[in-house]
Amino acid sequence: MDFDEYGPWAKRVVDWTLDYHRTIRERKVRAPLTPGAVAGQLPESPPELAEPMETIFADFERIVPDGMTHWQHPRFMAYFPSNAAPASMLAEQLVNGIAANCLLWQTSPAGTEIETRMIDWLRQALGLPAGWRGLIQDAASTATLCAALTMRERSMGWRGIRSGVSGETAPRIYASAQTHSSVDKACWVAGIGQDNLVKIGTDENFAMRPDALREAIEADRAAGLAPAGVMICVGGTSIGAIDPVSAVMDVAEEEGLYTHVDAAWAGSAMICPEFRSLWDGVERADSVVFNPHKWLGAHFDCSVQFLKDPTDQIRTLGLRPSFLETGGVDDAVNYSEWTLPLGRRFRALKLWFLIRAYGLEGLRARIRDHVAWTEEAEARIAGMNGLKIVTRRRLALFTFAHVDGDARTRALLETVNDDGRTYLTQTSHEGRYLIRLTMGQFDMKRADMVEALDAIEEINAALG
Repeated sequence: MDFDEYGPWAKRVVDWTLDYHRTIRERKVRAPLTPGAVAGQLPESPPELAEPMETIFADFERIVPDGMTHWQHPRFMAYFPSNAAPASMLAEQLVNGIAANCLLWQTSPAGTEIETRMIDWLRQALGLPAGWRGLIQDAASTATLCAALTMRERSMGWRGIRSGVSGETAPRIYASAQTHSSVDKACWVAGIGQDNLVKIGTDENFAMRPDALREAIEADRAAGLAPAGVMICVGGTSIGAIDPVSAVMDVAEEEGLYTHVDAAWAGSAMICPEFRSLWDGVERADSVVFNPHKWLGAHFDCSVQFLKDPTDQIRTLGLRPSFLETGGVDDAVNYSEWTLPLGRRFRALKLWFLIRAYGLEGLRARIRDHVAWTEEAEARIAGMNGLKIVTRRRLALFTFAHVDGDARTRALLETVNDDGRTYLTQTSHEGRYLIRLTMGQFDMKRADMVEALDAIEEINAALG
């Protein structure tokens, strides 16, 4: 295939994409397949000779759409949304066409400088302080790992990464049990270890207890250990738990600890001023991450890490061999020095398109609708026979279960998902099997919420 063929096929792909989204409500949200069903339709060996694009595309249409879970389906209410607004799609097509590696300023002047400006646009949109900087990561997990490595290096006097940790006292990191599993993994990968991730007790709202945090830090210091940092949760994946940021920051500042706020999902809601009380004190943190690719409409992958001062993270991760120097330019920003990967996609373009195409008010209106519809859904679920709300709504997430126990709850979830009109996921909380329901798909309407709840109510009644 060459570029003479590319043009007609690119138009056909756009037409297919448009039809896919126009008819997506007619599909089951989750593919009704068993493992191996897709692989069984693929040849075991690669072709020796080129195949015509007509054949390739026909196989795509036959195999792929019905083998996918449709994340852009407006009744996708599982996990958290992973949105792709039309304006973001257009930007991604252009990024694919340009196909640049934005590792340095000189490899992507526009990519780097648009990223800098988009970070500042989002800083303003979320009400964060002037002077904060940041970068676009692939996922919140990477930002959390960067924060964990920075905590480790600060506590070890910047010796860990370059000299190893042999003979050193391992850094201690503190978080509640409601933090995402990426915090655990970051401690593994950073060489801190699971035993040095201290899970702090929570209150009746499942938020970290600042008094318990202080006690743990004091006990560790008394034992000769090295407190290094605090991971703060704002909108935990399981039930949406939110730590008291300001009170936790009081302790962290007194103890001189680096702080990272994980607001991967809930952070998008902070473009609405009325929700910002949920993270009061965030301006005192060292690092904050949120994912525009979850609730704001940007294509995956697009995770924004804000830094009050990037110096510590750059000191931890920055590396500039001679072949990556930019001759004659001393003040250029090279974002690859702020993170782990050297290669970087041009992720900023979709933010530029997205924010301009909908405006902050257009994006706020969607989030406010999702929160209101989730509140309505919570009330309706609470009124269904045999169902009980277990953890109350936080923004656009709540959990529920059947009063007859885990087996009945599991049967309801599996039957709802097999039905295909909506898709929900489960969590384990205080030893119970619960169903999570969250809203946030970019193009969903209130009618989609109603249809999803109709399906849940109908199936719950049919199961008796």
